Amino acid sequence: MRYLLIIGMLVFSGLVQVRGQSPFTAPDSLLTIQRGEASFYGRYFHKRPTASGEIYDMWDYTAAHKHLPFGTLLKVTNLNNGYQAIVRINDRLPASSKRVIDLSRKVAEQLGMVQDGVVQVDLQVLSHQSIAALRAHYDGNPTDLRLRLYYEPVFLARNDEVILQLKF
Repeated sequence: MRYLLIIGMLVFSGLVQVRGQSPFTAPDSLLTIQRGEASFYGRYFHKRPTASGEIYDMWDYTAAHKHLPFGTLLKVTNLNNGYQAIVRINDRLPASSKRVIDLSRKVAEQLGMVQDGVVQVDLQVLSHQSIAALRAHYDGNPTDLRLRLYYEPVFLARNDEVILQLKF
């Protein structure tokens, strides 16, 4: 804790500059686990049981995925317009489905995809701990998910001399 305080003081004082990029803001985000097509389902399934046993509510922020554990939280980004929503997995897609996720009607409205019906999306977990939990859930890495634990080191430098390197 003491070292973090000292590093913080050096960084904010301007004596030391931080080089490297946070994995949370990297262009190729480390939290992205899947990309593909998404659609939505609504009225016909409303108030019917889902695969998890929960009753489907088309006005809730939920989704169906082929095999992610029930309760998994994902950030879904519509790649056409950049709109995002946080969803919880509570249902299953058929194994033969070509889509990566089916979203509730409420999520489809938030993502601006109701008129399109099917859009390209990016699926991200909310933390690196989520990736670790998913890796532990599966016996091996599923071929359709990207579940890698990789952290770029952070360098602290003064006058182009590296004085501290942190690896996670």
